[in-house]
This record gives sequence, structure tokens and C-alpha cells, in this order.
Amino acid sequence: MNELPMKIAKKLEGRVNTNSLRKLSIQNNLIDFSSNDYLGFSKSEVIFQKAHQYLVEQNLQQNGATGSRLLSGNHKLHEEVEEQLAGFFNTESALIFNSGYNANLGLFSSVPQRGDVILYDEFIHASIRDGIRLSNAKAYSFKHNDLEDLEQKILRQSRYLSGQSHTDPIEIYIVTESVFSMDGDSPNLIAMSKLCKKNKAHFIVDEAHAVGVFGINGQGLIQQLKLENDVFARIVTFGKAMGCHGAAILGSKKLQCYLINFARSFIYTTAIPLHSVATIKIILEELITKPNRSKESQQENLQKNIQYFNQQLTTVNHQLNFIKNNSSIHCCIISGNEKVKEIASKIQKKGFDVRAILSPTVPKNQERLRICLHSYNTPQEIGEVLNLLHTFVASP
Repeated sequence: MNELPMKIAKKLEGRVNTNSLRKLSIQNNLIDFSSNDYLGFSKSEVIFQKAHQYLVEQNLQQNGATGSRLLSGNHKLHEEVEEQLAGFFNTESALIFNSGYNANLGLFSSVPQRGDVILYDEFIHASIRDGIRLSNAKAYSFKHNDLEDLEQKILRQSRYLSGQSHTDPIEIYIVTESVFSMDGDSPNLIAMSKLCKKNKAHFIVDEAHAVGVFGINGQGLIQQLKLENDVFARIVTFGKAMGCHGAAILGSKKLQCYLINFARSFIYTTAIPLHSVATIKIILEELITKPNRSKESQQENLQKNIQYFNQQLTTVNHQLNFIKNNSSIHCCIISGNEKVKEIASKIQKKGFDVRAILSPTVPKNQERLRICLHSYNTPQEIGEVLNLLHTFVASP
């Protein structure tokens, strides 16, 4: 077996030395406080059986898509579900991608053009950063959720661009997430939207961790705030609260047409298989269908758990450094990879699946325990996790 080249061997050694080496682990039987399965849909036998039955009834017993959607991989079900998604999210069109990573890669590598400017939140997801790196546009970060810093950077870019001679107009794209995956907090989306309008900038929002959690039927924060007509593009994913696989970019029909022609992560990949598309269809119907009012919906259970968690923090938070928010994601800052891993391990040994988030995934000294809440967690479980965390943080 050939040895690793020295440069990459040193990088691996560096991860070992900083106690930040990543390893794969098999799913466990611990009480779930780590997954993105906020509504429990990934384990729903009802959804699984309905998706299977739909495929059988439609005679769509096919394992793979067979090719790119521009070749042999497109099916009427893809387009039917895209229309369903457009209706659900109150937008002109939706284009399905194989994952949120692929969607962000395709959008940001193809839409901003040479000479354009992308201003993005400094805590933006890695998939957006990678898409931006593939773009020919100039890109600058602004301080996390800091509207004043964003406005200064917009004005700076506007003054600079106004002094340049260009044949084509220069566009500015403002990029954020509605719920940040490693903090659980949200920007002031209404104020940010107004700022984009004022400066004629294109507003792009990743709603990965808001879909299924916020909104009447789980359509996310943009729709809850009635901003869908003010956003150039939304990225929604199906592998989190929707419990299946894939993603979609929401926007105008012209944007959809452009992406079909220029988004390389859409063009040059085998299409998402029909089983995944059928599952998306069934889950959308599940979100729209209200249960018998004698039984609370998964979304209502989740919101109660979020409220209960925040209430419990008031009794134990004097030694816990949590980032305040109203989402499903709650992070306790515990500086140092070794320390946060040790506390996570102690809680796991007590039967609760709570994970450490290490640097360099988050900035050094901002390492944290990430607690994800779900519709199926009980108040007793939530209280016990917080008490364990308080005990282990307080102990020397």
C-alpha cells in the first residue's frame, strides 16, 4: 500500500495533535439529542409505507434514476413534485437537487458573475462557502447577524462599483441562513430584506434548519415572515426536519431555467432516485394534513419542547453558556476540544446522544455541545440532559 504524501500526512497528524480528528461512528440506541430529524419523519413507518405504496400504484418500481435529468434521468414525478414544492413554499418554481450541498454548490458557482459581489454572513455553511469559491464573483464576509456591518460593506461596495466603468451592470448578492446550523440563532430577516431592497441587492437565504420547524405547515421562516416575494432564492433541504433526502432551490421560473442550463452540480450528476422524490411528496402531504385535534402534531410537540427547554435554562443557566434562540438547535459553549469531548462522552454514557462540535468546524475557543430538540423528546429527557450538563460543567 502506498504511503500518504507528506503534506496530507502532516495535516492528519495536526488533527490528532489538536484532538480534532474526525471518525465515523455507527448509529446508537441512545436517546436522540443530536440528529436533524426534528419531527421524527425519518423513522415514520407510515411515511415509509405510503411512499412505497405510491410507487407501486404508479408502477414506478425503479431503483435508480439511470442518468442526469438532462439525459435519461428526468421523470414526470420530478416535475410534479417540483410543482408541489412551488405551491407549498409559495414561489414560482422549485428545482430539486440531490442534496443541500449540491444545491448550494450549483447556485453560488453559477449565478454570481465575474465582477459581481457576494456579501455573506461569516458563519455561513461550508457548502455555501465552497460554492462561492467556485464563483468568479468577489466575496466578502460580514459579522455574524450584524446589520450595521453588512450595511457598511454594501455602501463600500456600492461606492467602489459606482466609480468603475462596466459594460454590464454589477450585481450584489446578500447571503445568510434563516437558522444557523452551529448556533441555532437567526438574523433579523425583515430588516435584512429591507436593506437589500434599499440597495437593489439580491437576497439569498438558506432555510435548511427552518423548514419543518417554523411556519404554519413548516414552510420556514421566510414564509412565516411573508418575505417570499422579497427573496431572490431560497434553499430548502429534505434531509433534516423532513426526514428524507435531497434539496430544492426556490425562485422564479427564469432562475430555474438558468440553473438547468448552467448549474454544474445539477447538470453533471445522476438524478435523485424516484423513491426519494416520492418520499418528499408524501412528507409534504403529511405537513399540510392536520391531525385530529385530539392529538398534537409533530410541529406542535416540537415547539412545546423548544419552549420547555428555554424555560429550563433559566433554572440551570447560571453556569451554562448557551446561545439564546427559539430554534431546534441549542449550543452550549465549552472552550477546548478535549474538554467538550470529555463532557459529551460523560453524557453519552448516561444514555443521551449529545455531540461535541470541535474546532476547526467552529472557531477555536468556541467549541460547543450541540443539543438538537425533537418532537419525540420528552420533558423528562430534556430536564435530565440539562441537569447532567450542569453537573459535568460545574465539576472540576
